[in-house]
Amino acid sequence: MKLVKRIANLGYGSRKQVTTMFREGRVTDAAGEVLYADDKIEHESIRLDGEPLDPPPGLALMLHKPTGYTCSTKDAGRLVYDLLPPRFRLRDPSLSTVGRLDRDTSGLLLLTDDGALLHRIISPRANVVKRYRATLAEDLRGDEAALFASGTLMLDSETTPLAPAQLEALAPREAELSITEGRYHQVRRMFAAVGNHVLALHRVAIGGLALGHLPPGAWRALGVDEIASLFETSGESVSG
Repeated sequence: MKLVKRIANLGYGSRKQVTTMFREGRVTDAAGEVLYADDKIEHESIRLDGEPLDPPPGLALMLHKPTGYTCSTKDAGRLVYDLLPPRFRLRDPSLSTVGRLDRDTSGLLLLTDDGALLHRIISPRANVVKRYRATLAEDLRGDEAALFASGTLMLDSETTPLAPAQLEALAPREAELSITEGRYHQVRRMFAAVGNHVLALHRVAIGGLALGHLPPGAWRALGVDEIASLFETSGESVSG
């Protein structure tokens, strides 16, 4: 792929705009030598205004989503894409969220432009575990862990019971819940099914990838090993 198209596909501008960048000498190699549109060079060695280019297609990143942001490109209000460089919205292929966190849920959110990776993560066959920390309005009763793990819990208005899930009580009104499904508002509805209400919900991990100390609103690209870690924790650990 020619350099002009490669840079334009990363969202830095139209092909015409990127062509002008070359004419102005703004595209260089790591040593500062001016590049031309037909040069052959590794992606990692290209500089635009002295800065390395964004990662090439195949990008996967983790974002610490704060509450109040929506996983959408069109909804009114604050969007998770507002937390990323504006050019990321113009990438081709486009950058999509891997599943969603609702507006009132914070924590680990993945985004990628790799459609095959996206579908692999969200596929029910993958059994990728999502771990959430919930703050509750009422004390835990004590039987929630057994009920959630039973594989018999039925959510309101549904006809198929939930897959087994693992609950760990952290405090009388705080728990971590690990699930392999992604039904609509699942964690909140699970606690509602046992007569409780979730006051705050935070996703702390997906598979073997933990949010760690990434600050709210911050993001970073994932390495190959981190992407592989998403599939390290199978549903077998959830069902016990």
